[in-house]
Amino acid sequence: MTGQDLVLVAAAAVWGAASGTLLPRAAYRFSAPAGEPWRTACPADHPLGGWLGRARCAACATADAAPDAPLAPAPDAPRAPAPDAPCAPAPDAPRAPAQAGAPEPAAEDDTEPEPGDPRPPASGPRTAPLAVATALVCAALAGATGTRPELVVWLLLAPVGVLLAAVDFRVQRLPDPLTLPFAAAALALLGGAALLPEHAGDWLTALYASLALGAGYFVLFLVNPGGMGFGDVKLALGTGAVLGWYGWPTVLLGTFAGFLLGALYGGALVVVRRAGRKTAIAFGPFLIAGAFAALLVGAYTA
Repeated sequence: MTGQDLVLVAAAAVWGAASGTLLPRAAYRFSAPAGEPWRTACPADHPLGGWLGRARCAACATADAAPDAPLAPAPDAPRAPAPDAPCAPAPDAPRAPAQAGAPEPAAEDDTEPEPGDPRPPASGPRTAPLAVATALVCAALAGATGTRPELVVWLLLAPVGVLLAAVDFRVQRLPDPLTLPFAAAALALLGGAALLPEHAGDWLTALYASLALGAGYFVLFLVNPGGMGFGDVKLALGTGAVLGWYGWPTVLLGTFAGFLLGALYGGALVVVRRAGRKTAIAFGPFLIAGAFAALLVGAYTA
């Protein structure tokens, strides 16, 4: 690998890390179970606007930055006991609870709960895993594709693929606002790359592969709706376009790799007794992973 290639891979990794840091909020907001609207509030019911950036809302971050324990009151000035007063605890001294194990009385101020008390969970996935995953994907694509114009297409689509995989893995749902634009953007961007010199793919094959893979997944959906979601059919339109750019062998390889990875994952869950043979699993992440693996092979050998 030449110095120019190393610079290209490093730049792609930086792009992937930067774009990956913007994904957590979208991953949280899109991670709503099927039939429910996209999330508009954090788990603490604070309004959550925007689609890019950290998942945790500003109100939760401010609450976490506040002290966890109330400040101790200033000690009272020492007072001499009255001459005839009996020996007794001072009025301000702490008193033992009336019953062993009884809870302490509630604090009279509005401070945050003590450490260990239940708090609202974080709003969505952490930033670091998504940023690292996107950086690795972009770096690998840059290393396999080189300076060919389709690399720009892969780098623009990669964050969306990572986001789709994260959402589907969390709630087994592939949002239409992501899958359908992903397919349209893939075909449009590849059409632009086909007009530039030194490209290594064919746009018509990408179009035909998009339609063929979408139709194939649609047939599987009709045969077994419980095992294949309609979101997978829509996602197949986009992955078919990406794979078809490098030809039909890449399409077949990516399709086979996706089913193989999904079968291996499902079999592993059955072996460790975390799922049964009829347990539904999210197939989108494996469809994307298989397409990514085949795309690397197709780009490297083109």
